[in-house]
Amino acid sequence: MKAKRIIPIILTGIPALVLIIGGVSKIIGTEPEPVVEFLTRLGFREYFIPIGIISLVIAGLLLYPKTTRIGFLSAICYFSGALSLEIAGKQPVVSVVFLILLWTGMFLKDKGMFLPSEK
Repeated sequence: MKAKRIIPIILTGIPALVLIIGGVSKIIGTEPEPVVEFLTRLGFREYFIPIGIISLVIAGLLLYPKTTRIGFLSAICYFSGALSLEIAGKQPVVSVVFLILLWTGMFLKDKGMFLPSEK
């Protein structure tokens, strides 16, 4: 019974942690050089701070129980955008891992978000 509560927390917590680390590193300027080069080449260099702030807001929404659903939807959008950049830039598609973790974790946590409710 306890595992049924812990597993969804871990599965959604990993992408939230990635959002926090990525957000902070964009804001304070410690993003790894290959990431900086890639995003600069795509024209996103001037948007590092806004992207970092958005990343932190999404992580907060995802982690706060009352806003988990909107945080989930926002995180899916964020990682889907990252995935499209990875595909377009011929980079490894790492974001798909976080999308799978998010979808699986949220399904285990709140099946009502995905399945019709029975009356």
